[in-house]
Amino acid sequence: MPAKSASERAQAAKIAAHESWARTEDRIARTAPARDAFLDRFERQVDPEGKLSPAERARRAESKRKAYFLRLALRSAQARRRRAGAAGAEAVDAG
Repeated sequence: MPAKSASERAQAAKIAAHESWARTEDRIARTAPARDAFLDRFERQVDPEGKLSPAERARRAESKRKAYFLRLALRSAQARRRRAGAAGAEAVDAG
């Protein structure tokens, strides 16, 4: 059997993922551990020694999480602007 190309491996992985999700009864429960770990990360960042009250740790973690997503949005906008600028420059060069 010949080795699969990277494209074929990616296709096979996508098929397997869709088959797996098709058999999943509760998507929220399936992804809960990953979601909890992601959110817990912000609490550990704002209170690594566990000294804050749970309410204060939650408030700070929420701000840390918001900052994280705002930073992602900013980087995404910057990347879109760069791509748009590059596409515009290519159009000028071609004309």
